This record gives sequence, structure tokens and C-alpha cells, in this order.
Amino acid sequence: MAGLRELLMVGPGGLRLAEVDPRSTPGLPEQRVVGDDPKQWSKTQVTAISEELNAYQERLYASAKEGATNRRVLLVLQSMDCGGKDGAVRNVTQRMSPAGMKAVSFGPPDQEERRHDFLWRVRRALPPVGHVGIFNRSHYEDVLIARVHDLVGEDVWSQRYDLINDFEAEQAAEGLTLVKVMLHISKDEQKKRLLARLDDQSKHWKYDPGDLDDRARWDDYQRAYEDAINRCNTAAAPWYVVPADRKWYRNWAVATLLRDAFAAINPQYPEPKFDVTAERAKLLAADG
Repeated sequence: MAGLRELLMVGPGGLRLAEVDPRSTPGLPEQRVVGDDPKQWSKTQVTAISEELNAYQERLYASAKEGATNRRVLLVLQSMDCGGKDGAVRNVTQRMSPAGMKAVSFGPPDQEERRHDFLWRVRRALPPVGHVGIFNRSHYEDVLIARVHDLVGEDVWSQRYDLINDFEAEQAAEGLTLVKVMLHISKDEQKKRLLARLDDQSKHWKYDPGDLDDRARWDDYQRAYEDAINRCNTAAAPWYVVPADRKWYRNWAVATLLRDAFAAINPQYPEPKFDVTAERAKLLAADG
């Protein structure tokens, strides 16, 4: 659905997050077949799309293995706490092969990583040719958390936008398709999800008291996200903003964006380097 990409892609004029309704459902088909239950409809759709993604993934891997392509795919997910990154990954990749896929989450840099520039650990985590990568939090943390919490000075983080753009352009030129998605939730929805974690013992492990510190800086984060999206929205690596208050819509939208990115690549199985008919005949004769 190319129309969804166009609806969710940030335009060349940029965007204001305050003008994006986190509960909206842009691009949602008017005709849905699973009764009136959008959650069930989404579940069915996402499962089917994930099957398509698995087929695309296999063809991508096969073509790379035979040296027929240098393509690889990276899904970048960013959001405020409770934005649904884990849920989106779990649902979208449900039918994909874990053998050709790796998810990475970037936390605070360790001692080794601090000895290098901020993109050093990111380069090391990129998917190899023929593979799919997922960044559940990414290099954008270095112009989000680092900025809001004053981990580095403005003279440092303000230069990182151009460095990120150069990095992404370089990778795109080398065959990487980036699908950068911000899952945009409201402050009220975040509160509901944080309370759900506190009210369910099985979810206590997901709660971090530090989340309240970030929540107190909500407006600062919104400005930081807006700047990061607008400053790093390029033709080589555009941003998509997915309204994420409705989990079922979020899952469908992310799955569709990733499926459309694969469709644009359109990987194909490589031609065999042997005579299929002759090999089949030899196999049958050997068993005879």
C-alpha cells in the first residue's frame, strides 16, 4: 500500500508532532472483513503480512548468498517509553526467520564504546548483506536522551544531525534500506501503560522508576524528537511517524511499511548455477 507510505512519511517541509493525533488511523482501509473488531482485523492482517515478509526475507538472503545483491534492510524504531517498540517487533516479525534477522537495542554506552565516536557501535550492529536488522532504540538516542539529559553539550549533539545524515546516506549507497519509524503516543496513553505495568505483577520488570524522570521532561523530548525527525529526514532515509495510541493500528502500520520497503527492493531467487534437469535425473538414477 504505497498510499500508507505517503501518508506517514514526513514531507520535505518537516512536521510538528503536536499536529499528529496519536489516536488517528491514517490509511486504514474502509472495508474490513473481520466483523467490526479492528483488533481482530489487524491481527489477521499482520499475520498475513508477516508471511509475506518471510518470503521476501528468504529471497533477499538467497540472492545475497549467491552474490546477486548487496541489499539489506534495517527497521529503526524510536518512541517515548511505552511507545510499543517491543510489541511492534513481536507482531511484525512473528513469521520471519530468526536466522536472518537480529534485533539490537542501544542502551547507555559501555566503557569500550565511550572510547569511540557515537556511531562506532552502530556500525558494528548493522545487518550484513542479505539480512534484516531491527534497532529497538538507535543512534538517534544520541540526539534525544543525550540532548534532553545534558549528557553532552549542545556544541556536541547539534553536530550529530549532519553526521547521522552522512552515515545513513553512505549506508544507503552501499545497499542498506532504512525504514525509520517513530511510534507517536500521547502523554495520557503513556500514563495508562505505565499504570498497567504497576498494576500487573508480571509486568513489574518492565517498569523503571526513571521513566517518571523522562515523563517530567515530556515537552523537552517532543522538541528533541521533532528536531531529530526534521533534521534527519532525507530522500535516502526518510522518517515515518506512526500514531501509536492504538496498538492494533501501530502493528498494522509498521508491518505494512516494512512490507512496502521489501516490495520496492523486490528481491528474487538467484538463477541456479547448475543444470536442474540433469541433477534431477542423476538423483533418480542414483536411487534406482
